[in-house]
Amino acid sequence: YIHKHRDTRLTKDATRERKKTHQHRYAETKTNITHQAVQKVDKRRTMLSSILAVASRVGRESIRRQMAGGSSSVNVNPCRFVHVEKRIKELGIELPPPSAPRANYNITCHAEGNMLYVSGHIPFKVDGTLMTGPVGLEGSVDGHPLDHGYEAARCCGLNIVSTLKNELGDLDRIAQIVKVFGIVNSTTDFKSQHLVMDGCSDLLMEIFDKPVGYHARSAIGTNTLPLDISVEVEAIVQLKPEED
Repeated sequence: YIHKHRDTRLTKDATRERKKTHQHRYAETKTNITHQAVQKVDKRRTMLSSILAVASRVGRESIRRQMAGGSSSVNVNPCRFVHVEKRIKELGIELPPPSAPRANYNITCHAEGNMLYVSGHIPFKVDGTLMTGPVGLEGSVDGHPLDHGYEAARCCGLNIVSTLKNELGDLDRIAQIVKVFGIVNSTTDFKSQHLVMDGCSDLLMEIFDKPVGYHARSAIGTNTLPLDISVEVEAIVQLKPEED
């Protein structure tokens, strides 16, 4: 009986030892697998960071080369985001071709503080036709109705967005539409230039949304504009700082 009891106890002890050994080996294996997985993730993160850093440098060098060559437009941006452009597509908005200066001036001008000054844009439609003539009171024989002015201001906004896309290469680089300034070709008795300019403001809010698209604004009326256009709009835009 004593020998039998001792053998049973030894068997149980051996079983416990084997179980501990298996548990220890399992823990070691699990730790090794986890460590290897972490190493792979870290390696992939490092590779991705290197790729993004190189792409960013390539983008900045492309900008510098183009600006050094006398071109203010930036058509190459390897690190593009397309959130704004996706929204434009979802809204069914079609941008007109980017316009060129109509006289001796630049279409945009960069300034300190990541500020971009956008020259006055005129109401070209997508098909290239120009909205002309003054805006007047409803039923006026001397001017177009308010709806015409609103549409003209919206076309000006579309042309501004088209220029920004052409100049920046990526509309997501815009941090803030700071201000727009609109001039409305009006009859003397027309006093709703602010409602005309809603055409441009509403468009910018549709595309960029709050807070980026929410801007300061001024609107004035005049008895004539170049080419007899109905509305002219200029803008001030703040850009996101470039990553080092």
